[in-house]
Amino acid sequence: MKSKLAIATTSYMGVWFPKDTYEFLEHCHSLGAPGIQAGVHGDIAGEATTRADVYRIRRRAEQLEMWIEAMVPMPCATDTAAFEQALKDARDVGAVALRAACLGTRRYETFATIEAWQQHVKESHQSIAAAVPLLEKYKIPRGLENHKDWTTDEMVALMKQYSSEYFGVCLDFGNNISLLDSDPMESIEMLAPYAVTTHLKDMAVDTDGDGFLMSEVLLGDGYLDLPRAVRTVQQSRTDARWSLEMITRDPLKVPCLTDQYWATFPGKNGLALARTLRFVANHRSSKPLPRISHLNREEQLQMENQNVIACMKYAQEKLGL
Repeated sequence: MKSKLAIATTSYMGVWFPKDTYEFLEHCHSLGAPGIQAGVHGDIAGEATTRADVYRIRRRAEQLEMWIEAMVPMPCATDTAAFEQALKDARDVGAVALRAACLGTRRYETFATIEAWQQHVKESHQSIAAAVPLLEKYKIPRGLENHKDWTTDEMVALMKQYSSEYFGVCLDFGNNISLLDSDPMESIEMLAPYAVTTHLKDMAVDTDGDGFLMSEVLLGDGYLDLPRAVRTVQQSRTDARWSLEMITRDPLKVPCLTDQYWATFPGKNGLALARTLRFVANHRSSKPLPRISHLNREEQLQMENQNVIACMKYAQEKLGL
């Protein structure tokens, strides 16, 4: 069976940080992936992408019979010229879908006050409102990732407010527990109807003095019911494509017992905290969460690639992807 699981460049954001999309395409083909989720526009890919680069990537993808999902940044609401050029690049490279995020960082680490968060929300709404008409013009569906910024309820509200066949979700399977959305399957079920694309991953957690720790782990080694989660998406959106995001790095801290964490969550309460900490306690990893900072770079690179390969194998053998 041919793999159905593409690889997102973010699977290599821990060590490799690939910037050459052509090189990344070749690498993923060598691993048996049917596609990639990567930058084809200069702002994402690193070095400025020329028109020749775009067509070269497209020709090679067609030769390899691979598909591309383009990572394209959100537009500036007052000047959409750069965004429209990015859409043209995505169209010309043959992108079947786009992935974006309103916030590249984490909500609870980035904003110290509710006012700062509300300003970000205002600007995000302006950006989405500017993007949707252009997405409809170029007819490329875009998935907005639940990227440790919007809670599940907030994401669903965005999808309803800006309802369009070309605007949906890049459904990340593991992010929302960091926002005290304590039932991972509930988040997946709520967002699945809007899924344009995915970040398939498995997660593990452990306790920590300021809250808890979370890590991406090999598929099948975490707390997620992956067969059920995959079925949920497949039943809700038969056209959603699959991309692996296996990030190899030290555990992330979720400091939900600190004052600053709560500054931007006026809608959360002690019940959400209690449920999340109870979930963490009940699903603590039976082995230490993975760490790479003690390894040299060559060892880190090797582990990163081995993790991607292991996840690809599991997805094909156990999930039918």
